[in-house]
Amino acid sequence: MSVIDLGEYGADFTANPYPYYAKLRAQGPVHEVLTPDGMPAWLVVGYEEVRAALADQRLSKSFSAFGMPLPEEEIIGPNLLIVDPPDHTRLRKLVAGEFTGRRVEALRPRIQRLTDELLDAMEPDGRADLVDSFAFPLPITVICELLGVPAADRDSFRAWSNELVAPTGALGDQEAAVEGFGGYLDALIEDKRAAGPADDLLSALITTRAEDGDRLSLPELRALAYLLLIAGHETTVNLISNTVRALLTHPEQLAALRADFGLIDAAVEEGLRYDGPVENATLRFAPEALTLGGTEIPAGAIVLIGLAAGARDPGRFPDPDRFDIHRDPRGHLAFGHGIHFCLGAPLARLEGKIAIRTLVERFPRLELDPEAGPLEWLPGMLIRGARRLPVVW
Repeated sequence: MSVIDLGEYGADFTANPYPYYAKLRAQGPVHEVLTPDGMPAWLVVGYEEVRAALADQRLSKSFSAFGMPLPEEEIIGPNLLIVDPPDHTRLRKLVAGEFTGRRVEALRPRIQRLTDELLDAMEPDGRADLVDSFAFPLPITVICELLGVPAADRDSFRAWSNELVAPTGALGDQEAAVEGFGGYLDALIEDKRAAGPADDLLSALITTRAEDGDRLSLPELRALAYLLLIAGHETTVNLISNTVRALLTHPEQLAALRADFGLIDAAVEEGLRYDGPVENATLRFAPEALTLGGTEIPAGAIVLIGLAAGARDPGRFPDPDRFDIHRDPRGHLAFGHGIHFCLGAPLARLEGKIAIRTLVERFPRLELDPEAGPLEWLPGMLIRGARRLPVVW
């Protein structure tokens, strides 16, 4: 089997990777590839193989355990996405105790109020970039308020986060973003320790203890805050904007939603399946040689698990390239699967449902801006979405 250079597909692969994933899937569920930035990896594209790989604990997330620490772990600390059990089990238990369904549901009135305020500000102009005016400020405000981050610091977070999830500069720019983020979080944690108990999530994580007295260290606190801030808004930005884009380019589906807002849950789930915000799961590697989908993966290989590719597998989702809010999309893997299943999935779903329903209700003549030109897509193979989404109403 020859190595497939995804970079040869050019800008079209970034704009619409799904036909390329379909061609690969027709040849087999796992392929040796070079990513567009030149990284050698093994790409999993079949639904069943994607699901199995996500739960396969032979694949490691802890590069540092094998002498290959990622820059973010060296600078920030160990977070849930880059550690394996038993460290992962311990961290997840400490965090999950505070990131509860009750805490998320308590945010519903605030999310609705923020949504209404953002749309109030947009409405008089008749046109906007939906990302900048709505899909970004809603989740960044929610996660910053949840963690207790001052409003004045949110623009800094956006700049750091953008550079980390969809890099546009050199490696030095990414390391500078990580260092800036880490220094800021150290100061924020110290301020919260000094201030004493408060009802935000970061303050709760500072004081939380397991039954055996275990608690989070400073590097662990810093790393968890880092992960929650980035994962807590970047994915939701693109959940909202990708689903709105799908609705606007499928007017019959938008009309069906407007006729029955009882379909909002299904619309969000179908948006997650059809064009979810995470194209490929964060990196895993094979400490030892193993077999995935009948393909031999050599020891030390990087493995990319194709969430977007698996979501369009016709063996799991009939007519997968059709966006259909009447579909039963259960089983999609947009939030992952197994021990690394997204801790923030309930919050992302709640924000998506409130944001999309309210937008569609408020702006019955909403459409893509016909004068805007082609969309600019986020680079890389991690986050799937457009930098801007110009709309008019």
